Amino acid sequence: MKKHLNTLFVTTQGAYVHCEGEAALIRIEGETRLRVPIHMIGGVVCFGQVSCSPAFMGRCGERGVTITHLTEYGRFLARIEGPVSGNVLLRKTQYRKSDEPTSASELARTIVRAKVANCRTALLRALRDHPDIPGAAAVAEATERLSGTLERLERPQPLDAIRGIEGESARHYFEVFDHLILAQKEDFFFKSRNRRPPLDNVNSLLSFVYTLLTHDARSALESVGLDPAVGFLHRDRPGRPGLALDLVEEFRPVLGDRFILSMVNKRQLRSNGFRKSESGAVLMDDDTRKAILTSYQERKQETIVHPFLGEETTVGLLPHLQARLLASFLRGDLDAYPPFVWR
Repeated sequence: MKKHLNTLFVTTQGAYVHCEGEAALIRIEGETRLRVPIHMIGGVVCFGQVSCSPAFMGRCGERGVTITHLTEYGRFLARIEGPVSGNVLLRKTQYRKSDEPTSASELARTIVRAKVANCRTALLRALRDHPDIPGAAAVAEATERLSGTLERLERPQPLDAIRGIEGESARHYFEVFDHLILAQKEDFFFKSRNRRPPLDNVNSLLSFVYTLLTHDARSALESVGLDPAVGFLHRDRPGRPGLALDLVEEFRPVLGDRFILSMVNKRQLRSNGFRKSESGAVLMDDDTRKAILTSYQERKQETIVHPFLGEETTVGLLPHLQARLLASFLRGDLDAYPPFVWR
């Protein structure tokens, strides 16, 4: 449970990760730069031209440490993991509920309600902290629209209707997102959400952090025996971790959007850390990526009181706690799944 603080991010191009006994070593240009016990690692994320020895991959598989390979700029490529573990009965229940329309729509509705509530809270906090921001009236109007959306979600809805409501609420939220950017507006602005590829600095940042959140959510789900590929809100698609994406929806406004806004507004990022490729994609340089990863790990160590459990925990443990609550619901230990709703 505590391994969330020990994700090993390898960003230096040309790095080689191997093992010596029970220790992981990172070599760069023939020099060992880092040595860490494998049992202290919760996961390994490799960016770009980073290679791992077969022995290291095997040792990680034995120890339940997942290795994730991303492109240099954060696009998912592949995961290396050991034998599938977990409760087969739990997974069979997950599959049945995912295929059953009423069960799937009810869980999807719960997840979307939490996401919309967290988006609304994020906007309200922005207004509270900065009541004189340009566009305050538009932000206030967006919060009212999201309040109306929450009222609609009080009633059961077909799954396709819930997906439509989620898309509509995202449009309301992102229509005013640019008003939350208070510094460096000439370089960090937001007109609309775009990805594959991201076309501006802010979208590049959002996509990168959402990738990190998805990695954490997937690891959390696997740790409790759930299949991260079979979701309720997100349709099944080869190669897509549908349930991990479901779980991430609750955290996007809180752990993703506010994190990026904080870094930009505090001027912790600079425009010269981004470049535009020939295809129009906006890419981050190595220093920018490292700055985000460092701040992201620091954010995960901050403490928070869990809104359902009423206990103090770290931010990094939130996906793990939600995964356990979801598993408890699917096993029948809870009457309903309690999503993460930011207070």
